Parts: sequence; C-alpha cells; structure tokens
Amino acid sequence: MAELIRIYEENPNQKDIKRVVDVLRNGGLIIYPTDTVYGLGCDITNTSALEKIAQIKGVKLEKANFSFICEDLSNLSDYVKQIDTRTFKILKRSLPGPYTFILPGNNTLPSVFKKKKTVGIRVPDNNICNAIVKALGNPIVSTSIRDEDEVIEYTTDPELILEKWNKLVDIVIDGGYGDNIPSTVIDLSGAEPEIIREGKGSTEIM
Repeated sequence: MAELIRIYEENPNQKDIKRVVDVLRNGGLIIYPTDTVYGLGCDITNTSALEKIAQIKGVKLEKANFSFICEDLSNLSDYVKQIDTRTFKILKRSLPGPYTFILPGNNTLPSVFKKKKTVGIRVPDNNICNAIVKALGNPIVSTSIRDEDEVIEYTTDPELILEKWNKLVDIVIDGGYGDNIPSTVIDLSGAEPEIIREGKGSTEIM
C-alpha cells in the first residue's frame, strides 16, 4: 500500500525528502509533482525498479521512452554526447522549465539504456523534485501518469492519484494540485531542432 506524504514546494521538509530518497534507493517507485503533470519515477541506477515501471506502462524497458529528471545541466555529460554551443544555449535559457529535450545519448548510459541513441532530459522548475534528485545524487527515470480517461488525460489531484496507484507504487507525494498540460518535447539530436509535442513550454525558445 502506498504512503501519501505531503511536501510543500516553498520549503520541502528535508526529513520527508530523505524518506522518499530511502525508498528510491531501495528500489521503490514514487509518484511526485513536477512543473507540469505528476510523474511516476524511480532511481536511474536501479534496474529492477526500472523494469517495474516498464511493466506498469506495458513497454519493453530497452524500448521505453522515459525521461531523465536532472537537478541541473551539470551532469549532462554523464548521459549525453558533447553538444554544440547552440544546443547548450537553448538548454540554458529554457531550464529549469516545462520542457523535455531529446539529446544524443553517450556510451556511459546505464546498461539497460545502452542501445538507445537518444535520451529525454528534464530539469523541472519544481523545488520538490529538485530536492529529491539532489539528495539522491543521480537522476530519477520518469514517465507521466496518463489517465485512461481521454477526457481527463492527466489526474491532478494527489488523493485521486493515491486511490488509483495505491498498489503499484510505494509513495505518492502530495505537492498540491498538479497541472494537466505535459511538457513540451523538443528533439535537439538532429541538425535542426524539431518540436515533437507542444505542451506547457513555449516553442519560441529556439
């Protein structure tokens, strides 16, 4: 049964953050707020947790398009090939913010992602998930929690999320009502930026 933990974005309680991080390090799954929709996440270094998320989403892990939630751009070189100045400037002026940027992956990706040519990088503008990633010391692998109801698309109420995901995850973080517009996805892995999905982030950043 999932535990509901209330964390305030203005000043995340470090004791609560530690509790979440301990669960992640032990292979647990969490649902947490971002600057867009609520996300389902786990520790990038825990293969069994990654497999659990892939199973929940009904995809093969090596083919899954999960995002890497990073604290900032300082660890990009751990997962991404060297990027040019123009790409870096786009990232710098857009992040933290409601974007997922697709970038060319490098050879040091975790073994389960070795075959992937690209990775999706997120640096949300949300103190709760940033505090979690900072305390964890490495990215969270994440996917949004789409609703089966096409009218709703994204559930925004943490208590309703808990009701639905109670038996699938270990912690649901109540960070207040979420947004129902996902991140804007921009592919920066090719010669020219390509907008894959228009979401919350403005596409006029290029």
